[in-house]
Order: sequence, then C-alpha cells, then structure tokens
Amino acid sequence: MNSLPILPTISISFIVISAIFVAIGWILIAKKKVEAHKKTMFVGGVFALSFFILYLTRTVFIGNTSFGGPNSLKIYYHIFLFFHIFLATTGGVFGIVSLASGYKNKLKLHRKIGPITSVIWFFTAITGVVVYLLLYVFYKGGETTSMIKAIFGF
Repeated sequence: MNSLPILPTISISFIVISAIFVAIGWILIAKKKVEAHKKTMFVGGVFALSFFILYLTRTVFIGNTSFGGPNSLKIYYHIFLFFHIFLATTGGVFGIVSLASGYKNKLKLHRKIGPITSVIWFFTAITGVVVYLLLYVFYKGGETTSMIKAIFGF
C-alpha cells in the first residue's frame, strides 16, 4: 500500500480548509453578521497563508514533484497547472486586497472585489485538489525537481 506524501497532503488540506472558511464567511455576511464574517475570513486567510508558507518552504528546500502520469496526458496536465497557478496568483493578490480593504473599512472596494475574490479562491481550491490528485493519488508522482522544471515539464 502506497502512502500519501505528508507535506503535500497537509498543504492541500490547508487550501481546502481556507475555502471552507471563505464559504462560511460568505454565508455570515449574507446574514449581516459582520464581526463573525471578519473573524471567519481572517481564519480562512491564515490557512491560505499557512499553505503558501509550507508550499514555498517545501519548494525551496525539497523541490517540486513533476507529473508522473502517462506522457499522453502530460501536455493537458501542464495546461491545467498553468491555469491553476494563474488562479492561485490572482486569488492571492485579490485575497490580500480584500482582507486589507475589509479591515480598513474601505467597504465600497471590499464589497466590489470580495465576491470576485471568493469565486476565484473556490476555483483555486478545486483546481489545487485536482493537481494534488493527479500528482499523488491517480498517478505516482514523478521525480522531485526544480519548480521551473516541474511547471514547464522539462
């Protein structure tokens, strides 16, 4: 029986948990529970930041896992991975602006980009789970290599 790698499993758990907190925060603000919304979104942000720190640390000190599935799927995996990276980067920037605008009471901006940020983050979490499944569950991960080689498939 193959076991799942611990650091990527913890990382993806953090992203899923952050998305759950964002969903709960969305429900809370719809019910006009502003203080609960703030606390919930803060916790979601902490889990997202925890993911990022763990991912960055693992990337710097260990490397990234390259796609280990069939060569016929490699190009599709890499296109999907680019899409996920774009979403994650965009979602991270939007997340920082959304949290900052909410805490600084710049509510016009916050109300405008908050829902967009949430949707981007949900798609980031979903595509992150798919990348995780493709790397560690459906196929045995490839070699551990540099981030550039893992992303571009060199």
